[in-house]
Amino acid sequence: MSKYWSQVVHGLTPYTPGEQPKIANLIKLNTNENPYGPSPKVLEALRGEAADSLRLYPDPNSDRLKQAIAEFHGLTPAQVFVGNGSDEVLAHVFLALLKHDAPLLFPDITYSFYPVYCGLYDIDYQTVPLTQTFEINVDDYRVANGGIIFPNPNAPTGRVLALSEIRRLLDANTESVVVIDEAYIDFGGESAVTLVNAYPQLLVTHTLSKSRSLAGLRVGYAVGHPELIDALHRVKDSFNSYPIDRFASAGAVAAMEDVDYFEATRQRVMASREKLVEAMQALGFEVLPSGANFIFARHPHRDALGLTTALRERSIIVRHFKKPARIDQFMRITVGTDEECEALIAALKDILSAT
Repeated sequence: MSKYWSQVVHGLTPYTPGEQPKIANLIKLNTNENPYGPSPKVLEALRGEAADSLRLYPDPNSDRLKQAIAEFHGLTPAQVFVGNGSDEVLAHVFLALLKHDAPLLFPDITYSFYPVYCGLYDIDYQTVPLTQTFEINVDDYRVANGGIIFPNPNAPTGRVLALSEIRRLLDANTESVVVIDEAYIDFGGESAVTLVNAYPQLLVTHTLSKSRSLAGLRVGYAVGHPELIDALHRVKDSFNSYPIDRFASAGAVAAMEDVDYFEATRQRVMASREKLVEAMQALGFEVLPSGANFIFARHPHRDALGLTTALRERSIIVRHFKKPARIDQFMRITVGTDEECEALIAALKDILSAT
């Protein structure tokens, strides 16, 4: 700590991102990156931006990107907000839409950045316990609140909440904003984007890091009623008027427009996930139902931290969460290529066979 820190810094507990180790020949299954590269059209678009025009600022409104996102979802550009990764989008959402007198509600096991935002912006919040089977029960959210947010599929559990349940939640919460964080929705479940025209309190956030293989470009977006989007723009333009650079914008537009590549790669990931689940279950693991590009698994007779450590010794990285205690025996495993998943299973067989 330093005497030069402002008071708010002393009270912050920052988010801890997934490890990005710099180890050769590593099978990296810890941060839910897509195992397949971006569309070739993205790479072509990026090469086209390497020009003298880089001396100019990018479009502060990202109009081309908003148009591409709107067309993909059947919406209008006025219903779209874009930012430097979905984390920046969410940061603006918390400040613009979720800071009220009543507490914000989100699950007790969920994306660990949510309480970090609350600490940063001094937002009162309450966590709502998942069920014994790690599911969201929308009836638990029928209380006074200053907003509701959760990922769907949830992270790190991977469980999907049905669209009919989201609709029921919205019908019961008309006086506060409901944010559905759909970072992983393209790998399973129905998107709540189809509901934004019917529910003015609904905001849905997406990222291009996962299903469109653009984690390195940092592009995210939100869709909702224009009044919600306007609030996000007011915060954004009070913070950074140019969050999307020329490369990121060009690459994101190409990714949104190449629907065939998007469909092909997400189907490959989902097929690999199902094979991985079957193989893990054959080894005795309990695997939660997943609609994401990762699985959440535990073994009834082996410690999760011990398994994680043993895998690391074999150059395979998965993620283990020490807290909360309800999930400290689970490993979150990103779905890699079939070859990577086969290497994981072979390593686990070796570990489990050892005394």
